[in-house]
Amino acid sequence: MTTTTGIDPAELARRYAAGDHTPVFDPRQRWYRRLHGTADHEAWLLTWLPGQGTDLHDHGGASGAFTVLSGTVAEDVVAPAGLTTVRWDVGAVRSFGPHHIHRVHNDGHEPVVTLHVYAPGLTAMSQYDYVDGQLRLLRTDQAGVDW
Repeated sequence: MTTTTGIDPAELARRYAAGDHTPVFDPRQRWYRRLHGTADHEAWLLTWLPGQGTDLHDHGGASGAFTVLSGTVAEDVVAPAGLTTVRWDVGAVRSFGPHHIHRVHNDGHEPVVTLHVYAPGLTAMSQYDYVDGQLRLLRTDQAGVDW
């Protein structure tokens, strides 16, 4: 999926994934490190211990992709029939458009490492609740202020 600026987040995710990375696992919270950041795209390395995950969120209008470097990660996606869970194994590359809302988490027993690319670079992310088939906006976080 190529963005309107001609950037393919999935291709960039594959390219960044080929690099030499040293992940860190934090038992208190999901660990992340920005590998690259410009206005046109950014790349992040994330680790997930069992039970760690995000809230239901969007990417502030950015398109993106993630690839799984180790383990299996679960993604809860808002679909017409409700929340649907998909599991992504090592080597999988998941692309998504600018209106995608999901929750990513490790519901397994082994640590997970993923690499995420967003284009353009993230400026905001909104967090949601999902109750009785309805999304409810909880808050919007701003880049440079909230993370």
